[in-house]
Amino acid sequence: MSQRGKKSTYPSDQDLKAMIRFEGESGNIWLGQQRMILLHASAFGSMRSELIQSFGEDYARGVLMRMGYAAGDSDAHLAQQIRANAHDIMDMFLVGPQLHALEGVVSVKPVRVDMDKPRGHFYGEFTWKNSFEAAEHLRLYGLSRQPVCWNLLGYATGYTSTFMSKPVYFKEVECVGKGDAQCRIIGKPLEAWEDADELADLFSRESLADKLHSLEEEVRLLRGEMHAHARPEHIVTDSVEMRDTMYLLSKAAETDVTVLMLGETGVGKEIFSNALHQMGKRQQGPFIAVNCAALPRDLIESELFGVEKGGYTGADKSRAGRFERANGGTLFLDELGELSEQAQAKLLRVIQTGEFERIGGTEKIKVDVRLIAATNADLQARVKAGTFRADLFYRLNVFPILIPPLRERRADMQGLIRKFIQRYNEKYGKQVQGISDETLQRFNAYDWPGNIRELENLLERGVILADTQGRIESKHVCLGMPLPEDNFLVIDQDGQLKPHTILDNNANTLLNELMASKHSLEDIEHHLLEAAYRRAQGNVLEAARLLKISGPQCRYRLKKLGLA
Repeated sequence: MSQRGKKSTYPSDQDLKAMIRFEGESGNIWLGQQRMILLHASAFGSMRSELIQSFGEDYARGVLMRMGYAAGDSDAHLAQQIRANAHDIMDMFLVGPQLHALEGVVSVKPVRVDMDKPRGHFYGEFTWKNSFEAAEHLRLYGLSRQPVCWNLLGYATGYTSTFMSKPVYFKEVECVGKGDAQCRIIGKPLEAWEDADELADLFSRESLADKLHSLEEEVRLLRGEMHAHARPEHIVTDSVEMRDTMYLLSKAAETDVTVLMLGETGVGKEIFSNALHQMGKRQQGPFIAVNCAALPRDLIESELFGVEKGGYTGADKSRAGRFERANGGTLFLDELGELSEQAQAKLLRVIQTGEFERIGGTEKIKVDVRLIAATNADLQARVKAGTFRADLFYRLNVFPILIPPLRERRADMQGLIRKFIQRYNEKYGKQVQGISDETLQRFNAYDWPGNIRELENLLERGVILADTQGRIESKHVCLGMPLPEDNFLVIDQDGQLKPHTILDNNANTLLNELMASKHSLEDIEHHLLEAAYRRAQGNVLEAARLLKISGPQCRYRLKKLGLA
């Protein structure tokens, strides 16, 4: 049977409504024989946001599309059962769109449907109205550059593939989430798409365990690379300030004293902590680093101290924590100011006794660990405010080492530039010869709020953009980085001298530059985000405050542009 064109009206949905049963006492909602749940749209949005922030947009999109695919597959089987005797195959096919509307997911309007099930032919075009997924994305992130209705798209693909008994994939060609007036999708058999392999990969079943294993391998390799770069002899110490810091490190390395690394974001506290580990007698032991700010507060304890099977809901096996893994070596706690009050108390006990208990356990576990803590927060101020334990602060502050910011160690600039260019020449197979004089002049005039990390990131970009055997010029790296003078003169097309201004952090200036130059709006957004992120010293929430957008919106945009 072949169905072409579009159906002007939906069939009655009373047969579908009759299958929905609410059993309040038993806590069940049924659609036929399938159990359903009512879920807050905001809760789905939170889960979606967590996936994006934890594993990246590509992986989150794949998970949500596969989730939608499974739901569509189930509903397609239901459609073939409930309307098995339908005279019009379109009445049977439209069960999916009608169920989506009843479930509060989206309102679907067929624009064009050409379907011949026996021959395996399908072409479908539909518009979506009131997509809950687009609404949640806009609430959390604002406008996107790409379509965002991933779960809905997976549903359409799963439903139609099962209904047609062959792979039929959909693309979202318009989306409210990226500023279009409506959401619109087009579907056709997989082999009819030019990028069929790429579409099929979106639905590949990469499990969370595989993803985590892949991330662990990547972290292991990166830590090995960082370990090599953190060797004491590889640290640039041309400045007096850095020689003083290395002297303190050498003295601390002679003992197992607890060290508190202090300094701004990006100064390299983990690098210096790793160097201290390699300089001491524990260099053959493990070096375990934990970023306390990157862990949910309710999981920090289990990550640090481990958990016994049944210690909390979902703990189906016992697991060692970071303290046990660091036994015989060094444990580096970064951003420890983010520890909860309970975690602070437990950490104090470990420092005092060398003993702790796993979450849910009663057995005392003794470890031999050298502790290095780091923070860019003012712990003394937090002690006064009552958010950080005074006794823990005094235990940690036995041997503080302040890592100077880059602006206070300018004598190291040339050595750092050579080091980073050599590193990224090797990584990208290039032979960039250095930086231009103007670039160096701008570097020396800049305050470097992002410190070493900012310098390294800029030079990596510069190596990528510069020609092999050439030098990194200011156009490659110096956006928003002025000379000591705010303005300088250049020769215009008429041969006349005129003032030249560089893009800065001011929105009005950026707008003027946009109007007077060939910069696109996307370029301007990139400059603004980069400048705000740099001024906030890598703090996403502070950057969001500067830009007057929400934290999730800022984090999403930074990740999309590869800035964070």
